[in-house]
Amino acid sequence: MKKFLLLLASHGLVLALGFALGIYVLPILVAPPAPTNEQAALAVQPAAFRGQFHRDLKDSDLLHWGEGEVAVGRERIVLRGRLAPGPDYKLYLSPEFVETEAEFLRLKPQMQYVGDVRTFENFVVPVPATVDVSQYKAVIVWCETFSQFITAASYQ
Repeated sequence: MKKFLLLLASHGLVLALGFALGIYVLPILVAPPAPTNEQAALAVQPAAFRGQFHRDLKDSDLLHWGEGEVAVGRERIVLRGRLAPGPDYKLYLSPEFVETEAEFLRLKPQMQYVGDVRTFENFVVPVPATVDVSQYKAVIVWCETFSQFITAASYQ
């Protein structure tokens, strides 16, 4: 009986680790090709505002972070940098800079959803024509599936 319980526990642990690894690796495997540095540089040109993602935000950690320059324009938002890989990333504009999950959830009703982030090194996300980026002050990357803050940058 003791051997059976030990085998059950060890196999359960391996199964849980495999599942967790699958959640982490799957978004990387299904991500479309990221824009090259040259493509991102061209997309940045009409940007009206610029900000910076930093790894050292309050709710950023080993698995949830972003780094690099963010350019915010009327037609698109461009990252020249990297994000920690993960599923279901969403890009929001916020009336205030936030750096924690609690702050994000408090302000989410006032935020503007822009689009999905599908790549983890550089991204270009089109801004809907109905969105005025000058009415906001920060850009946020949020994992919708796990309600997890990833990163943010103030741009004005």
